[in-house]
Amino acid sequence: MTEHIDRLPPAGLPQPERKPPARWLPSIVWLIPIIAAVVGLSLLITALISRGPEITVTFRTAEGLTPGKTAVRYKDLDIGVVKSARLAADRSHVIATIALTKDARSFAAADTRFWVVRPRFAISGVSGLETLLSGAYIGVDAGRSAETSHRFTGLEAPPVITSDSSGSQFVLHAQDLGSLDIGSPLFYRRVQVGHVVAYQLEPNGRDITLRVFVNKPYEKLVTADTRFWHASGVDLKLDANGLKLSTQSLVTVMLGGVAFQAPEHSTVRKAAAENTEFLLAADQSEAMKEPEELAPALAVLNFDQSVRGLSPGAPVDFRGVTVGQVRSIGIEYQSDKKAFRMPVVVELYPSRMGLHEKDVADDMRKRAIVQSLVQRGMRAQLRTGNLLTGQLFVALDFFPKASLPTDLNLNASLPEFPTTPGTFDELQAKLGDIVTKMGKVPFDQIGQDARTAMVTMNKMLGNADKLVTQVNGDVAPQVLAALQDARRTLATANEALGPDASLQQDTRRMMQELTRTAASLRMLTDYLERHPEALLSGRREEK
Repeated sequence: MTEHIDRLPPAGLPQPERKPPARWLPSIVWLIPIIAAVVGLSLLITALISRGPEITVTFRTAEGLTPGKTAVRYKDLDIGVVKSARLAADRSHVIATIALTKDARSFAAADTRFWVVRPRFAISGVSGLETLLSGAYIGVDAGRSAETSHRFTGLEAPPVITSDSSGSQFVLHAQDLGSLDIGSPLFYRRVQVGHVVAYQLEPNGRDITLRVFVNKPYEKLVTADTRFWHASGVDLKLDANGLKLSTQSLVTVMLGGVAFQAPEHSTVRKAAAENTEFLLAADQSEAMKEPEELAPALAVLNFDQSVRGLSPGAPVDFRGVTVGQVRSIGIEYQSDKKAFRMPVVVELYPSRMGLHEKDVADDMRKRAIVQSLVQRGMRAQLRTGNLLTGQLFVALDFFPKASLPTDLNLNASLPEFPTTPGTFDELQAKLGDIVTKMGKVPFDQIGQDARTAMVTMNKMLGNADKLVTQVNGDVAPQVLAALQDARRTLATANEALGPDASLQQDTRRMMQELTRTAASLRMLTDYLERHPEALLSGRREEK
């Protein structure tokens, strides 16, 4: 109680007035942070509304990628930026996170392609030189798929064909890639109209499949009768027909390429459908060959002479018309004759020889035709196609004096066609016969007989001299003078025909020189057969 009284105010003092608390008002100092927060919130909302999707693209390396700086461009317009780049867990690649703009939402299509644009030097040309000053950026090829994706795999090189390219693709089958590569040019009459976009090795390991892209409107030039061939580099061909050089342009000499064209007599005008398959020939001449109406026939030609200068692919000629080609050349030992022969397998085209399907469909009829040609003297012969190169070819022709072969076998799986020696071999054989015959001439016997005749004539002159001496008084001086002249003539003839006479020695030396000339000619023909290039370059010393 005492404590309560002590807390009371003293008497006479005014009592405190109690008032309720007033409402708190913020100070003007707080207005600025509030405004800043409102602006920031609005900017955040705007950024969230305007921001596009985030995607991740994997690249082999992070070369050219700078987070927050490397832009994503489509047709030189920025549509995003690289936010971050990190190494994958297995350290095999780099994962780049890209923030696309709101207007670039369509670039999240599943078939969109991304690649890093940097300076590149490739067969298709030089690209990305502008990045030397501006820095690398990510290029985009917009996809057309209705499906979307947020994970992509980046390309290591820019695509050859983009989604906005106009044209058609075609498939080529070849046995050899040659000097072709992705980006190699495609030519039509030496005008570039497309390029190679892809190639792959077939599972069989022997064939190559290529895809070529023909720009619009040139794709209409590709018809069902179009022929494609390698136009790579310089096509240098040396065969029995001589030296042949062809090329498309200077670009193909350096980079290679493919050319196509339809035959001049082709009547096909309808354009081929996209992805139509064609064969890629080795050169233009092979591509423009007319397809054979009948299947080729194989035959073997057995030659007993050298086949040096004959190579697979050499033509088989019948009076100037190519009716086939050489497929292979071999060697065979004949145990019964203890000798070697050279079997040459040739491929003959019946349609080129004027034969029809009815002539080759029946085996009996076909053998009867071949038998009649052989009986009329048709033979195969090796001939020189070019003296400069020494290349040989097989010629079919009729030789009326040729004897009918006794071992001709037309019923075998690989029928044998008779042959005859070549003209060069015939010349060599005739020269050998001439030398042999000259060697058989008895020059020594002829000289002895001539000497015997001169001795007999000398005796006769001696008897005549005795007779003249006896009748010297009765014979006129003119007759005596004539006999003396005859005696002097016979004496001169005796000296000329004596064993040591110059005439007989000159005759013997002439026959010896003729024999050596024939031997040298035989050596010359043998050397020219082995070294035909000696006609131009001369004889080289053999090591």
